[in-house]
Amino acid sequence: MSVNKVEEFWHSYTRDNMLNMSVPEAWMFGDGSKEMGDELGSLVVSGMKTGTCAAHCIYELEDEEIPKEGQYDIVLDGDNNPLAIIKYTKIDFVKMNEVTRDFARSEGEGDLSYDYWYREHVKFFTWELSQHGLTFTPDLLLVCQTFEVVTVNKDLL
Repeated sequence: MSVNKVEEFWHSYTRDNMLNMSVPEAWMFGDGSKEMGDELGSLVVSGMKTGTCAAHCIYELEDEEIPKEGQYDIVLDGDNNPLAIIKYTKIDFVKMNEVTRDFARSEGEGDLSYDYWYREHVKFFTWELSQHGLTFTPDLLLVCQTFEVVTVNKDLL
């Protein structure tokens, strides 16, 4: 990732909005592949994707902080270019088998059905947890994050 591009994008946003904040985390949705980063990033830019979730235990294992309401993050595309800045509007802790249909739809993926969301997330979390020697269970605690796009990188559109 070009740190300069990320910093320039953030500094442009903070200047335009009269904010004095340090550069937030920049990351790509999905499994780290270009294909998934581009696909999910485009759903964010289009407004289809306003939610995401992560396994709570992964935050602990990777010593990362859980997002907070009001926090900004920079979403990267599949080539690690800054695509959009999001701001978290709601953070919930929910077991996977208790995620609502509305939240599943907010992830904007596939046919927007709960069944599609559940099936694809079982696959993803099974893979992700196996990287840490853990096994997926339906009561996996998730960090469900709702966000809004505050700006999009017009240079990439």
